Amino acid sequence: MKKLLSLILLCLVSTVSIADRIKDLAAVQGVRNNQLVGYGLVVGLGGTGDRAPFTNQTFRNMMEQFGITIPEGQDPRLRNVAAVSVHATLPPFSRPGQEIDITVSSIGNADSLRGGSLLLTPLRGPDGQVYAVAQGNLVVGGFGAEGQDGSRISVNVQSAGRIPNGAIVERSVESAFSQGDYLTFNLHQPDFTTARRMAEVINDLLGPGAASAQDAASIRVTAPRDPNQRVSFISVLENLEVQPGETAARVIINSRTGTIVVGQHVRIDPVAITHGNLTVTVDNQLQAVQPEAFAGGETVVVPDTQIEIDQGDGRMFLFGDTVTLNDIVNAVNQVGAAPGDLMAILEALKSAGALRAELIVI
Repeated sequence: MKKLLSLILLCLVSTVSIADRIKDLAAVQGVRNNQLVGYGLVVGLGGTGDRAPFTNQTFRNMMEQFGITIPEGQDPRLRNVAAVSVHATLPPFSRPGQEIDITVSSIGNADSLRGGSLLLTPLRGPDGQVYAVAQGNLVVGGFGAEGQDGSRISVNVQSAGRIPNGAIVERSVESAFSQGDYLTFNLHQPDFTTARRMAEVINDLLGPGAASAQDAASIRVTAPRDPNQRVSFISVLENLEVQPGETAARVIINSRTGTIVVGQHVRIDPVAITHGNLTVTVDNQLQAVQPEAFAGGETVVVPDTQIEIDQGDGRMFLFGDTVTLNDIVNAVNQVGAAPGDLMAILEALKSAGALRAELIVI
């Protein structure tokens, strides 16, 4: 008899709460990353480039900038060039001259970008302004090999790569960090209890009325306007420790793997549960039948089929008030039920309104 606990991940959060720093629970409003994107060409691919029409058009435009004109109607037959999209994340407070990582992805039918180099590519923000320029040699994690008979093998993706520190910041994103008389902390996971406790911790340090919870996600704090003072002010606040509120009771079931994750405070109303199992076993054995002595017959092999039906114990469990799901698991383990049986029980409890938790099936 296999135990369910060998197949089920039962996460019962400890009742002892650990205080977290504000910097781990929330972020300052306005201090955020910004997305950049660009379009460019990767060259030097050794015959693995693409044959898309827009690649030829881009190549013609680039050559014209260098004073070289390709006659109309003539196909340059590019095999070492690929059109790519380039995207990057611009961290907050980035200044001109700083370097950021970029990701390069083929947008045509290039076989591989391995060994290629990205030519100068401007990276633009949502407002259309250029905030960085990218260029450099690609680092591609995938690789592949192909035989003359058409056989091919590949590992990971070869049509995308990265360039560490491949872009130089050319323009700063303006921030409202030093504007106004207030700053706002936004919780990563909105919770009314956590917001209230954070405001109380800040008021204990700065005095009553310095911080106020606007909603379940935002805490507004009175702050100095001078940038230097505001930096020191946030440095002190973000290291204050706050005991976050406990999460809502929740049960998550992964129907593909049979994994069940149970959160804290999951309770079950008084309920009776019965579990029955029907097992049919068919055993086929071959037996040799020999004729009597001097009967003149032949020895033959005949099948001997035995069918056995086991209906199981069919036990019923009765639970009273304040029963945890751990009690259900232990009870089901006693009869050796499978993970699918526990899933069925949970769904039945939810339908009956006896499961006092949110049931999520993924």
